[in-house]
Amino acid sequence: MTVSAESAQEGTSVPPPAAPSRRELNKAATRQAITDAALGLLRSKGPGNFTVEDIADAAGISRRTFFNYFGSTDAALASITHGFLDNAIQQFKLRPAEEPILQSAQEALMALADPMTVAPLAELFTLTQQSTLMSHSELEAWDHCREQITAVARSRAAATPGAENELYLRALAGSVISCGKAAMEVWFARRGADLSPASLAELRQLLIDAMALLGSGFTTGSAPAPSSSATRSS
Repeated sequence: MTVSAESAQEGTSVPPPAAPSRRELNKAATRQAITDAALGLLRSKGPGNFTVEDIADAAGISRRTFFNYFGSTDAALASITHGFLDNAIQQFKLRPAEEPILQSAQEALMALADPMTVAPLAELFTLTQQSTLMSHSELEAWDHCREQITAVARSRAAATPGAENELYLRALAGSVISCGKAAMEVWFARRGADLSPASLAELRQLLIDAMALLGSGFTTGSAPAPSSSATRSS
C-alpha cells in the first residue's frame, strides 16, 4: 500500500530538535555581549577609536575570553553582518529544492518579516561608511555568504543530472551578493543614518526588489514599484 506524504507525517512522531545546552547558551550570550559592546563603542567613539580591551571591559569579560570568540575589533563588528546573512541563508535553505534559486533568495528575504531584523546590519553600515578600517572584515562576511549560496545552489543542481555548472553557480551567487550590496547603498543614499521602522522597512523592500531585478534579467522597465510601506516616511 502506498502511503501519502501527508499520512506518513501524521503517523510519524518527529522528535523536536534538542534544546541547546547551558554551555551553548552561555557561549551564545557571551558572543552577543561582545558584539553589543563593540557596536556600542562604535556608536560612541567611531571606527578605529577603541581597542579589544575596551570591548572586553564593556562586555564584562577578560581580554583572553574576547580572543576565544573573535580575532580583532573588526571581526567582532563584522559578526553583525554575519548574523544577518546567516539568518537569510537559513531561510534560503528551507525553500523547496525545485524552486528557482533567485525566487528562493527573494522568498528568504521576505521570510524575515520584521523590518527590525535588518536594524543591526543597517546601523553598522551607516556607522562605517566613512571608514575603510572595516572593509576587509565586511568583505569576508559577504564572501562567506556568497560561498554558502554557491554551496546550496550546488547541492540543488546535483539532484538534477546535467544541471550543475560551476560558472553559472558562482556567477549567480556573486550576483545575488552584488544586488544585496546595491540595495544597501541605495538605501543609505536615500535615508542616511535614519533607522526608523519606516526606513528599515524600505531597506528590507529594496533587498527583495534587488532579487526581483536579478530574476527578471534587468529587462527595461522591470524595476518593481516601491511598496507603500517602503515609501511611507516616518
